[in-house]
Amino acid sequence: MLNIKWRPVAIIAAVVLLVHFLVRPAYNFSQADAGDLQADREKAILEPTDMKHPLPVTVTVTKSAESSPQTVTSVIKETVYVNNDDTDVVLERANAAFVILTRNKDLKQLRETLVQLEDRFNRRYHYPYVFLNNEQFSDEFKEKIQDVVSGECQFGLIPEEHWSYPEFINQTRAAEARQDMHNRKVIYGGNESYRHMCRYESGFFFRHPLMDQYKWYWRVEPGVKFACEIDYDPFLFMEQNNKKYGFTISIKEYIETIPTLWNTTMDFMNKHKDLIPATNLMEFVTDKDGNYNRCHFWSNFEIGSLDFLRSDQYLAYFDHLDRAGGFFYERWGDAPVHSLGVSMFLNKNEVHWFEDIGYYHGPLWNCPKGNANKKCWCPEEESIEIKNRGWSCTLDFKELPNP
Repeated sequence: MLNIKWRPVAIIAAVVLLVHFLVRPAYNFSQADAGDLQADREKAILEPTDMKHPLPVTVTVTKSAESSPQTVTSVIKETVYVNNDDTDVVLERANAAFVILTRNKDLKQLRETLVQLEDRFNRRYHYPYVFLNNEQFSDEFKEKIQDVVSGECQFGLIPEEHWSYPEFINQTRAAEARQDMHNRKVIYGGNESYRHMCRYESGFFFRHPLMDQYKWYWRVEPGVKFACEIDYDPFLFMEQNNKKYGFTISIKEYIETIPTLWNTTMDFMNKHKDLIPATNLMEFVTDKDGNYNRCHFWSNFEIGSLDFLRSDQYLAYFDHLDRAGGFFYERWGDAPVHSLGVSMFLNKNEVHWFEDIGYYHGPLWNCPKGNANKKCWCPEEESIEIKNRGWSCTLDFKELPNP
Protein backbone atom coordinates (compact mmCIF):
# COMPACT_ATOMS: atom_id res chain seq x y z
CA MET A 1 0.00 0.00 0.00
CA LEU A 2 1.22 3.52 -0.86
CA ASN A 3 2.67 5.25 2.17
CA ILE A 4 0.12 7.77 3.46
CA LYS A 5 2.56 10.70 3.34
CA TRP A 6 3.16 10.16 -0.41
CA ARG A 7 -0.54 10.27 -1.29
CA PRO A 8 -0.70 14.09 -1.78
CA VAL A 9 2.30 13.95 -4.10
CA ALA A 10 0.78 11.17 -6.16
CA ILE A 11 -2.54 12.97 -6.42
CA ILE A 12 -0.87 16.19 -7.56
CA ALA A 13 1.19 14.29 -10.15
CA ALA A 14 -1.94 12.62 -11.50
CA VAL A 15 -3.75 15.94 -11.81
CA VAL A 16 -0.80 17.50 -13.66
CA LEU A 17 -0.69 14.61 -16.15
CA LEU A 18 -4.44 14.79 -16.69
CA VAL A 19 -4.37 18.54 -17.33
CA HIS A 20 -1.43 18.14 -19.71
CA PHE A 21 -3.33 15.48 -21.61
CA LEU A 22 -6.46 17.59 -21.86
CA VAL A 23 -4.82 20.80 -23.00
CA ARG A 24 -2.23 19.26 -25.29
CA PRO A 25 -4.39 19.38 -28.45
CA ALA A 26 -4.72 23.12 -28.03
CA TYR A 27 -1.12 23.50 -29.07
CA ASN A 28 -1.53 21.40 -32.20
CA PHE A 29 -2.76 24.20 -34.50
CA SER A 30 -1.52 25.40 -37.83
CA GLN A 31 0.22 28.71 -38.47
CA ALA A 32 -3.05 30.05 -39.84
CA ASP A 33 -4.82 29.07 -36.65
CA ALA A 34 -2.12 30.86 -34.69
CA GLY A 35 -2.82 34.01 -36.64
CA ASP A 36 -6.54 33.69 -35.91
CA LEU A 37 -5.82 33.22 -32.21
CA GLN A 38 -3.63 36.33 -32.14
CA ALA A 39 -6.33 38.29 -33.95
CA ASP A 40 -8.88 37.13 -31.39
CA ARG A 41 -6.62 38.21 -28.57
CA GLU A 42 -6.11 41.64 -30.14
CA LYS A 43 -9.84 41.91 -30.74
CA ALA A 44 -10.51 41.06 -27.11
CA ILE A 45 -8.12 43.77 -26.00
CA LEU A 46 -9.59 46.37 -28.36
CA GLU A 47 -13.20 45.36 -27.80
CA PRO A 48 -14.08 44.98 -24.12
CA THR A 49 -17.36 43.26 -23.39
CA ASP A 50 -19.08 46.49 -22.36
CA MET A 51 -18.78 48.08 -25.79
CA LYS A 52 -18.96 46.79 -29.34
CA HIS A 53 -16.86 48.62 -31.91
CA PRO A 54 -18.20 48.02 -35.43
CA LEU A 55 -16.02 49.28 -38.23
CA PRO A 56 -17.53 51.82 -40.63
CA VAL A 57 -19.88 50.24 -43.13
CA THR A 58 -19.22 52.85 -45.80
CA VAL A 59 -16.35 51.96 -48.08
CA THR A 60 -14.68 55.00 -49.61
CA VAL A 61 -12.44 55.16 -52.62
CA THR A 62 -9.06 56.80 -52.44
CA LYS A 63 -8.95 60.10 -54.32
CA SER A 64 -5.87 61.47 -55.97
CA ALA A 65 -4.88 65.09 -55.57
CA GLU A 66 -5.25 65.60 -59.32
CA SER A 67 -8.84 64.41 -59.52
CA SER A 68 -10.08 65.89 -56.25
CA PRO A 69 -11.66 69.32 -56.05
CA GLN A 70 -9.50 71.85 -54.26
CA THR A 71 -10.86 72.35 -50.76
CA VAL A 72 -9.45 73.31 -47.38
CA THR A 73 -7.35 70.15 -47.49
CA SER A 74 -6.24 69.85 -51.07
CA VAL A 75 -4.88 66.32 -50.76
CA ILE A 76 -5.53 63.14 -48.87
CA LYS A 77 -2.34 62.38 -46.99
CA GLU A 78 -2.62 58.63 -46.68
CA THR A 79 -4.89 55.67 -47.21
CA VAL A 80 -5.26 53.31 -44.25
CA TYR A 81 -6.29 49.69 -44.76
CA VAL A 82 -8.22 48.03 -41.96
CA ASN A 83 -9.10 44.36 -41.92
CA ASN A 84 -12.76 43.76 -41.13
CA ASP A 85 -13.14 39.98 -41.07
CA ASP A 86 -12.17 38.98 -44.64
CA THR A 87 -12.89 42.38 -46.23
CA ASP A 88 -10.34 45.12 -46.68
CA VAL A 89 -11.97 48.44 -45.85
CA VAL A 90 -10.23 51.41 -47.39
CA LEU A 91 -10.28 54.44 -45.13
CA GLU A 92 -9.16 57.78 -46.48
CA ARG A 93 -7.09 59.82 -44.12
CA ALA A 94 -6.97 63.60 -44.17
CA ASN A 95 -3.87 65.72 -43.71
CA ALA A 96 -4.53 66.05 -39.99
CA ALA A 97 -3.15 65.48 -36.51
CA PHE A 98 -4.16 65.55 -32.88
CA VAL A 99 -2.47 68.44 -31.07
CA ILE A 100 -1.94 68.28 -27.32
CA LEU A 101 -0.46 70.97 -25.11
CA THR A 102 0.74 69.09 -22.05
CA ARG A 103 3.50 68.59 -19.47
CA ASN A 104 5.39 65.63 -18.07
CA LYS A 105 3.29 65.66 -14.90
CA ASP A 106 0.14 65.05 -16.99
CA LEU A 107 1.34 61.60 -18.08
CA LYS A 108 -1.12 59.45 -16.14
CA GLN A 109 -4.20 61.49 -17.05
CA LEU A 110 -3.09 61.83 -20.65
CA ARG A 111 -2.54 58.09 -21.10
CA GLU A 112 -6.05 57.41 -19.80
CA THR A 113 -7.45 59.88 -22.31
CA LEU A 114 -5.43 58.52 -25.22
CA VAL A 115 -6.43 54.92 -24.53
CA GLN A 116 -10.07 56.01 -24.83
CA LEU A 117 -9.43 58.09 -27.94
CA GLU A 118 -7.62 55.20 -29.61
CA ASP A 119 -10.30 52.71 -28.59
CA ARG A 120 -13.20 54.88 -29.71
CA PHE A 121 -11.66 56.18 -32.94
CA ASN A 122 -7.99 56.25 -33.82
CA ARG A 123 -7.22 52.52 -33.70
CA ARG A 124 -8.71 52.39 -37.20
CA TYR A 125 -7.17 55.54 -38.66
CA HIS A 126 -3.79 55.91 -36.93
CA TYR A 127 -3.72 59.69 -37.14
CA PRO A 128 -0.47 61.23 -35.84
CA TYR A 129 -0.07 63.16 -32.60
CA VAL A 130 1.80 66.39 -31.94
CA PHE A 131 2.66 66.98 -28.27
CA LEU A 132 3.77 70.48 -27.29
CA ASN A 133 5.42 71.62 -24.06
CA ASN A 134 7.22 74.74 -22.88
CA GLU A 135 9.71 72.38 -21.21
CA GLN A 136 11.51 69.32 -22.59
CA PHE A 137 9.53 66.09 -22.54
CA SER A 138 11.13 63.33 -20.50
CA ASP A 139 12.12 60.01 -22.05
CA GLU A 140 9.61 58.27 -19.79
CA PHE A 141 6.83 60.52 -21.06
CA LYS A 142 7.69 59.80 -24.69
CA GLU A 143 7.98 56.06 -24.19
CA LYS A 144 4.78 55.64 -22.21
CA ILE A 145 2.78 57.79 -24.59
CA GLN A 146 4.00 55.88 -27.63
CA ASP A 147 3.04 52.63 -25.92
CA VAL A 148 -0.68 53.47 -25.98
CA VAL A 149 -1.21 55.15 -29.37
CA SER A 150 -1.27 53.80 -32.91
CA GLY A 151 -0.23 56.97 -34.73
CA GLU A 152 3.15 58.57 -35.14
CA CYS A 153 4.16 60.78 -32.20
CA GLN A 154 6.05 64.06 -32.47
CA PHE A 155 7.21 65.94 -29.40
CA GLY A 156 7.85 69.66 -29.73
CA LEU A 157 9.40 72.32 -27.52
CA ILE A 158 7.54 75.63 -27.61
CA PRO A 159 9.78 78.53 -28.69
CA GLU A 160 10.52 80.88 -25.80
CA GLU A 161 9.14 83.87 -27.71
CA HIS A 162 5.75 82.13 -27.85
CA TRP A 163 5.61 81.50 -24.10
CA SER A 164 6.88 84.71 -22.57
CA TYR A 165 5.95 88.36 -22.18
CA PRO A 166 6.06 90.41 -25.37
CA GLU A 167 8.08 93.60 -25.05
CA PHE A 168 4.99 95.80 -25.07
CA ILE A 169 3.56 94.24 -21.86
CA ASN A 170 4.13 96.04 -18.55
CA GLN A 171 4.96 93.12 -16.28
CA THR A 172 4.45 95.14 -13.11
CA ARG A 173 0.92 95.97 -14.20
CA ALA A 174 0.38 92.33 -15.15
CA ALA A 175 1.50 91.14 -11.70
CA GLU A 176 -0.79 93.64 -10.00
CA ALA A 177 -3.69 92.44 -12.14
CA ARG A 178 -3.03 88.83 -11.15
CA GLN A 179 -2.95 89.74 -7.47
CA ASP A 180 -6.18 91.70 -7.74
CA MET A 181 -7.98 88.85 -9.50
CA HIS A 182 -6.60 86.39 -6.98
CA ASN A 183 -7.95 88.53 -4.15
CA ARG A 184 -11.34 88.61 -5.85
CA LYS A 185 -11.23 84.82 -6.26
CA VAL A 186 -11.58 84.96 -10.04
CA ILE A 187 -11.02 81.49 -11.51
CA TYR A 188 -7.31 81.13 -12.45
CA GLY A 189 -7.08 84.83 -11.70
CA GLY A 190 -3.69 84.65 -10.00
CA ASN A 191 -2.19 82.04 -12.31
CA GLU A 192 0.63 83.34 -14.51
CA SER A 193 1.27 80.18 -16.54
CA TYR A 194 -2.45 79.88 -17.33
CA ARG A 195 -2.26 83.26 -19.06
CA HIS A 196 0.69 82.15 -21.17
CA MET A 197 -1.26 79.03 -22.06
CA CYS A 198 -4.34 81.00 -23.15
CA ARG A 199 -2.24 83.34 -25.26
CA TYR A 200 -0.37 80.41 -26.81
CA GLU A 201 -3.53 78.50 -27.68
CA SER A 202 -5.08 81.68 -29.07
CA GLY A 203 -2.31 82.66 -31.42
CA PHE A 204 0.67 80.36 -31.60
CA PHE A 205 0.10 76.59 -31.42
CA PHE A 206 -0.70 76.46 -35.13
CA ARG A 207 2.59 78.24 -35.90
CA HIS A 208 4.78 75.56 -34.33
CA PRO A 209 7.03 74.00 -37.00
CA LEU A 210 5.63 70.54 -36.27
CA MET A 211 2.18 71.78 -37.29
CA ASP A 212 3.33 73.22 -40.61
CA GLN A 213 2.69 69.99 -42.51
CA TYR A 214 -0.94 69.65 -41.45
CA LYS A 215 -4.23 71.19 -42.63
CA TRP A 216 -6.50 70.01 -39.81
CA TYR A 217 -6.16 69.72 -36.05
CA TRP A 218 -8.07 68.00 -33.27
CA ARG A 219 -7.29 69.48 -29.88
CA VAL A 220 -7.11 67.04 -26.96
CA GLU A 221 -6.41 67.72 -23.29
CA PRO A 222 -5.21 65.38 -20.52
CA GLY A 223 -8.04 63.92 -18.47
CA VAL A 224 -10.90 64.33 -20.94
CA LYS A 225 -13.09 61.32 -21.70
CA PHE A 226 -14.52 59.90 -24.91
CA ALA A 227 -17.66 57.93 -24.16
CA CYS A 228 -18.92 56.81 -27.56
CA GLU A 229 -17.77 54.85 -30.55
CA ILE A 230 -16.81 57.28 -33.34
CA ASP A 231 -17.44 55.16 -36.42
CA TYR A 232 -16.60 57.77 -39.05
CA ASP A 233 -13.77 60.24 -39.62
CA PRO A 234 -14.58 63.73 -38.26
CA PHE A 235 -11.64 65.19 -40.18
CA LEU A 236 -12.99 63.98 -43.51
CA PHE A 237 -16.50 65.00 -42.52
CA MET A 238 -15.24 68.55 -42.01
CA GLU A 239 -13.26 68.56 -45.23
CA GLN A 240 -15.96 67.08 -47.41
CA ASN A 241 -18.71 69.34 -46.04
CA ASN A 242 -16.78 72.63 -46.17
CA LYS A 243 -16.70 72.98 -42.38
CA LYS A 244 -13.97 75.04 -40.76
CA TYR A 245 -14.63 74.64 -37.03
CA GLY A 246 -16.21 71.90 -34.92
CA PHE A 247 -17.15 71.80 -31.24
CA THR A 248 -18.95 69.64 -28.68
CA ILE A 249 -19.73 72.02 -25.79
CA SER A 250 -20.53 75.72 -25.65
CA ILE A 251 -20.98 77.79 -22.49
CA LYS A 252 -20.96 81.37 -21.22
CA GLU A 253 -17.70 82.91 -20.06
CA TYR A 254 -17.10 84.47 -16.65
CA ILE A 255 -17.30 88.20 -17.33
CA GLU A 256 -14.72 88.87 -14.60
CA THR A 257 -12.07 87.28 -16.83
CA ILE A 258 -12.85 89.32 -19.96
CA PRO A 259 -14.20 92.76 -18.96
CA THR A 260 -12.81 94.56 -22.04
CA LEU A 261 -12.59 91.72 -24.60
CA TRP A 262 -15.85 92.63 -26.33
CA ASN A 263 -15.03 96.34 -26.63
CA THR A 264 -11.57 95.44 -27.95
CA THR A 265 -13.19 93.15 -30.50
CA MET A 266 -15.66 95.83 -31.57
CA ASP A 267 -12.75 98.22 -32.00
CA PHE A 268 -11.08 95.71 -34.33
CA MET A 269 -14.26 95.27 -36.35
CA ASN A 270 -14.68 99.01 -36.77
CA LYS A 271 -11.07 99.39 -37.96
CA HIS A 272 -11.13 96.36 -40.28
CA LYS A 273 -14.56 96.32 -41.85
CA ASP A 274 -13.00 95.05 -45.06
CA LEU A 275 -12.07 91.78 -43.30
CA ILE A 276 -15.58 91.01 -42.03
CA PRO A 277 -17.69 88.93 -44.46
CA ALA A 278 -21.25 89.92 -45.24
CA THR A 279 -22.60 86.77 -43.58
CA ASN A 280 -21.13 85.52 -40.36
CA LEU A 281 -22.03 84.04 -36.98
CA MET A 282 -22.11 87.13 -34.81
CA GLU A 283 -25.64 86.26 -33.71
CA PHE A 284 -24.14 83.42 -31.70
CA VAL A 285 -22.15 85.80 -29.49
CA THR A 286 -24.73 88.61 -29.20
CA ASP A 287 -28.21 88.91 -27.75
CA LYS A 288 -31.22 90.38 -29.55
CA ASP A 289 -30.04 93.89 -28.66
CA GLY A 290 -26.60 93.32 -30.13
CA ASN A 291 -24.84 93.10 -26.76
CA TYR A 292 -22.19 90.49 -26.00
CA ASN A 293 -23.81 87.41 -24.44
CA ARG A 294 -20.49 85.73 -23.42
CA CYS A 295 -21.27 82.56 -25.42
CA HIS A 296 -18.24 80.64 -26.61
CA PHE A 297 -17.26 77.23 -27.91
CA TRP A 298 -15.35 75.34 -25.22
CA SER A 299 -11.98 75.04 -26.88
CA ASN A 300 -10.65 72.07 -24.89
CA PHE A 301 -12.34 70.15 -27.72
CA GLU A 302 -11.87 71.56 -31.19
CA ILE A 303 -11.64 70.06 -34.65
CA GLY A 304 -10.71 72.78 -37.05
CA SER A 305 -9.01 74.10 -40.12
CA LEU A 306 -5.45 75.25 -39.61
CA ASP A 307 -5.80 77.30 -42.78
CA PHE A 308 -8.49 79.32 -41.00
CA LEU A 309 -6.25 80.07 -38.00
CA ARG A 310 -3.39 80.95 -40.36
CA SER A 311 -5.57 83.30 -42.39
CA ASP A 312 -4.77 87.01 -42.62
CA GLN A 313 -8.10 87.83 -40.97
CA TYR A 314 -7.62 85.69 -37.88
CA LEU A 315 -3.97 86.66 -37.46
CA ALA A 316 -4.90 90.35 -37.68
CA TYR A 317 -7.54 89.83 -35.01
CA PHE A 318 -5.16 87.99 -32.69
CA ASP A 319 -2.47 90.65 -33.14
CA HIS A 320 -5.01 93.34 -32.27
CA LEU A 321 -5.96 91.51 -29.07
CA ASP A 322 -2.36 90.76 -28.18
CA ARG A 323 -1.38 94.43 -28.45
CA ALA A 324 -4.29 95.36 -26.19
CA GLY A 325 -2.68 93.28 -23.44
CA GLY A 326 -5.81 91.55 -22.15
CA PHE A 327 -4.16 88.15 -21.95
CA PHE A 328 -2.04 89.52 -19.10
CA TYR A 329 -3.86 92.58 -17.74
CA GLU A 330 -7.09 90.60 -17.55
CA ARG A 331 -7.40 86.85 -18.09
CA TRP A 332 -8.65 86.39 -21.61
CA GLY A 333 -9.19 82.73 -22.42
CA ASP A 334 -8.48 81.13 -25.76
CA ALA A 335 -12.06 79.80 -25.89
CA PRO A 336 -13.78 83.22 -26.16
CA VAL A 337 -10.98 84.45 -28.44
CA HIS A 338 -11.37 81.53 -30.86
CA SER A 339 -15.14 81.84 -30.67
CA LEU A 340 -15.18 85.55 -31.47
CA GLY A 341 -12.83 84.92 -34.37
CA VAL A 342 -15.02 82.10 -35.67
CA SER A 343 -18.15 84.22 -35.26
CA MET A 344 -16.63 87.19 -37.12
CA PHE A 345 -15.14 85.35 -40.07
CA LEU A 346 -17.27 82.21 -40.57
CA ASN A 347 -20.96 81.54 -41.09
CA LYS A 348 -23.10 78.89 -39.47
CA ASN A 349 -22.72 76.43 -42.34
CA GLU A 350 -18.98 76.40 -41.72
CA VAL A 351 -19.32 75.51 -38.02
CA HIS A 352 -20.45 72.10 -36.79
CA TRP A 353 -21.75 70.78 -33.48
CA PHE A 354 -20.46 67.21 -33.02
CA GLU A 355 -23.56 66.17 -31.13
CA ASP A 356 -22.73 62.49 -31.69
CA ILE A 357 -19.30 62.59 -30.01
CA GLY A 358 -19.60 61.69 -26.34
CA TYR A 359 -17.14 63.99 -24.61
CA TYR A 360 -16.42 64.95 -21.02
CA HIS A 361 -14.28 67.71 -19.61
CA GLY A 362 -15.00 68.14 -15.93
CA PRO A 363 -17.59 69.04 -14.96
CA LEU A 364 -19.49 69.05 -18.27
CA TRP A 365 -20.72 66.41 -20.70
CA ASN A 366 -21.69 66.40 -24.33
CA CYS A 367 -23.61 63.15 -24.68
CA PRO A 368 -25.57 61.96 -27.72
CA LYS A 369 -29.33 61.55 -27.52
CA GLY A 370 -31.75 58.87 -28.68
CA ASN A 371 -30.44 56.12 -30.96
CA ALA A 372 -27.00 57.72 -31.08
CA ASN A 373 -26.63 56.98 -27.36
CA LYS A 374 -26.71 53.22 -27.94
CA LYS A 375 -22.97 53.19 -28.65
CA CYS A 376 -22.12 55.30 -25.59
CA TRP A 377 -21.64 54.79 -21.88
CA CYS A 378 -22.57 58.35 -20.88
CA PRO A 379 -26.16 59.12 -19.80
CA GLU A 380 -27.78 61.54 -22.22
CA GLU A 381 -29.51 63.47 -19.43
CA GLU A 382 -26.05 64.56 -18.21
CA SER A 383 -25.41 66.53 -21.40
CA ILE A 384 -24.95 70.22 -20.66
CA GLU A 385 -27.74 71.50 -22.88
CA ILE A 386 -30.16 69.32 -20.87
CA LYS A 387 -28.69 69.44 -17.36
CA ASN A 388 -27.34 73.00 -17.43
CA ARG A 389 -29.56 74.66 -20.04
CA GLY A 390 -29.09 78.14 -18.61
CA TRP A 391 -25.30 77.87 -18.90
CA SER A 392 -25.19 76.23 -22.33
CA CYS A 393 -25.31 78.10 -25.64
CA THR A 394 -25.49 75.02 -27.87
CA LEU A 395 -29.22 74.93 -28.52
CA ASP A 396 -29.08 78.66 -29.28
CA PHE A 397 -26.45 77.87 -31.91
CA LYS A 398 -28.57 75.07 -33.33
CA GLU A 399 -31.60 77.35 -33.67
CA LEU A 400 -29.76 80.06 -35.60
CA PRO A 401 -30.80 80.30 -39.25
CA ASN A 402 -28.45 79.14 -41.97
CA PRO A 403 -27.17 81.89 -44.28
